[in-house]
Amino acid sequence: MPDDDDEWEVPDAFQPDPAEFAFPLQERFDSIVTVKAQVPPDATSAAALGVEREGSGVWIDQGGLVLTMGYLVMEAETIWLTAHDGRVVQATPIATDFESGFGLVQALGRLPGMPVAPLGDSDSLKFGTSCVLAAAGGREHAVACTIAARQPFAGYWEYMLDNAIFTAPAHPHWGGAGLFGPDGRLAGIGSLILQQGQPGGKRLDLNMVVPINELLPILETLRRTGHSGRPARPWLGLYATEDEETVGVGSLAKGGPAERAGLRPRDRILAVDGQAVNDLVSLWTAVRAAGPAGAAVKLTVSRGQKQMDLSITSSDRARHLKAPRLH
Repeated sequence: MPDDDDEWEVPDAFQPDPAEFAFPLQERFDSIVTVKAQVPPDATSAAALGVEREGSGVWIDQGGLVLTMGYLVMEAETIWLTAHDGRVVQATPIATDFESGFGLVQALGRLPGMPVAPLGDSDSLKFGTSCVLAAAGGREHAVACTIAARQPFAGYWEYMLDNAIFTAPAHPHWGGAGLFGPDGRLAGIGSLILQQGQPGGKRLDLNMVVPINELLPILETLRRTGHSGRPARPWLGLYATEDEETVGVGSLAKGGPAERAGLRPRDRILAVDGQAVNDLVSLWTAVRAAGPAGAAVKLTVSRGQKQMDLSITSSDRARHLKAPRLH
């Protein structure tokens, strides 16, 4: 995060005007906390995500439960939450849901008077709907935005959403930011910033937001057990690339199923279990169709001038990560 507070501020033209919203905007800002996590250097995710992570989270119940993005708190051994008024409390991660990408954090101390953000219905957000995407820090760190698209999203790290939310203009500090719909309820959590090409060589920056409806069916199970209760998706330990209707292997998780099966960086993936793939959506859709974690996934790959089949015994991603110390 920038050290200069001025760099944090959203341009005035993008900041929401409280007079234009029919809900208490300041209360929503005050429900957002700064999340700072410390991850041990030997954590699996440390190389890619770093050992010091910072973003935002949203206070979603009076007991101190905070909703954020899982990549901010994954494998963390120490977490600190800072409220809008400067109060600080230690917290512990209680769940990372790899299917949705959400992370849940439990405050270990009380912050009396913290407003709770009510959970909404992300399915009600359609193209053109006016919303607010807010990070910790009040109005200066919030963007008045609109829904630019609702469509599938696939990430290179074996991640896919069927109905992701895309908003514009983009928030510069999106990680863990709360998306509030026109009813003032929490509709999603900011995950990424993406760049989309436009006619004339122009570029449109968008935020990808994970819809809150991905959380609602599993929230109580996550809170109680630290797991969603659903069968784990098959994980290959594969970081894919996408280029001109072809899919390749960018890198591999050290010691992961794909590496153990003999897959190599720069291999091109032609098919999964006989199903041709040409982009990340088709790749992860076919991998999911193989069954839950533990299922065998057969990849047809090209390596130079050779074509070959590799059978990979998938795994549960969570088994390759450090578990939370507290629950």
